[in-house]
Amino acid sequence: MTNAFLTHLNDTLDQIESDGLLKRERPLAGPQGAHVTVEGHRLLNLCANNYLGLADDPRLQEAATRAMNSHGFGLASVRFICGTQDLHRALEQRLADYLGHDDSILFAACFDANGGLFEPLLGPEDAIISDSLNHASIIDGIRLCKARRYRYPNGDMDALETCLKEARAEGARFVMIATDGVFSMDGTLARIDLIRALADRHDAMVMVDDCHATGFMGPKGRGTPAHFGVKADLVTGTLGKALGGALGGYIAGPQAAIDLLRQRARPYLFSNALPPAITAAGLAALDIVEAGDDLRDALFTNTRYWRDSLERLGFELLPGEHPIVPVMLGDARLSQEMARALHEEGVYVAGFFFPVVPKGQARIRTQMNAALKRADLDRALEAFETAGRRVGVLS
Repeated sequence: MTNAFLTHLNDTLDQIESDGLLKRERPLAGPQGAHVTVEGHRLLNLCANNYLGLADDPRLQEAATRAMNSHGFGLASVRFICGTQDLHRALEQRLADYLGHDDSILFAACFDANGGLFEPLLGPEDAIISDSLNHASIIDGIRLCKARRYRYPNGDMDALETCLKEARAEGARFVMIATDGVFSMDGTLARIDLIRALADRHDAMVMVDDCHATGFMGPKGRGTPAHFGVKADLVTGTLGKALGGALGGYIAGPQAAIDLLRQRARPYLFSNALPPAITAAGLAALDIVEAGDDLRDALFTNTRYWRDSLERLGFELLPGEHPIVPVMLGDARLSQEMARALHEEGVYVAGFFFPVVPKGQARIRTQMNAALKRADLDRALEAFETAGRRVGVLS
C-alpha cells in the first residue's frame, strides 16, 4: 500500500475516535455465559445473544466432541464437491421439521444465508419490498439481486401496502416482502400477521430473518411467524444465538426454493461446509430447545423483571416484550461512558451508537437470558443505578 493510502486510513480511524464512535473489542478468557472473565475480572454478562444460556451447555459440548471423534475436525471442501456429511442433511431436515417447512439449507452464517437468498430466486422482472430497519445482511443480499427495490418505514403497514400496489402497478412478476422478525437494535417485533395478510391480499411472498427469535419466541420457540400464528414462505436464521451460540445459518422453505438455492446460492457454493462439531451441536440444541419451555419461562420472567425494574429506577427504555431491552442514552460518548462505568461495577455491556443505530439514538442494549438468576439481576440493577448517577443519566 502507498504511504498516502495508509495516511488516509489512519486519518479516518483518528476521526472515528475523535467522534466518539470507535468500537473496541474486549477478549473473553473462557466460555460465553451468564458471567464472563474479561482482563482478569469476573463480570455479569448482559450483552450476549445467548438467550437460552446454551453457549456453555455441557450437552452441546459433548455432542460436538463426539462428532469430532466420529467425523473429524473439518471438511476442507464445499458441500457439492466432497463436503456434505450425513450430519449436514440430518440438521437441515431437523431444522425444517422444527420450523414447519419442506427443507432447509445450511450456510456458514445467517449473513451468508441472507446474502445468498434473493439473487437466485428473483430477477429484474420481480420486486422486493424491504423494511427500513432490516439487518445489514438483508440489505446487502437485496443489493446483489437485480429485482426492483421498494422500502417502507419500519412497521408501517399502510406504507407497505402502498409499495405492494406500486410493485403490481409497475408490472412485477413476483413480489417478496423481506423483514426481520425482531429488529435487533430495538427489540421490537415485526407484525408478521399483518404482513402475511397484506402479502396474501396482493399475491406476494414473505421472507423473515428470525435470528433473534428462533428458539424462544412463539410456541416451542418456533419464531415470530409462530408467535403470530402464521407462516412465512421463507425463514432465515442462525445457530449462533439461542441455538448454542456458535456459528452457522440456514434458510428454510418450500422444497423447490431450497433445491434451487442449493444449485445457485453463491455463499453456499463457494464456502466450506460447516464443521461436524457445529452440526452435531446444532442437532443437540434443537432437542433441548424444542423441549425447553422451562428455559423460555425463565427467559421471559427475567425480561419482565428487568424491564420493570429499570423503568422504576428512571431509565428510558424502548417499549417491548422481547429479551432485548435497550436503555436509551442518545449520545454516543455517553453510551461509552456508561458502559465503562458499568464495567467498573462488574457488569459487562456495550454501548451502541452510529452507524449501528441512527445518530442521536445511542444506547446500552441489554439482553436477558435464561441462565441469569434473580440475584444476578438485582446486582445488575444496583450497578445500573450507581453508574447512571455517576455519568449523569439519573439525577
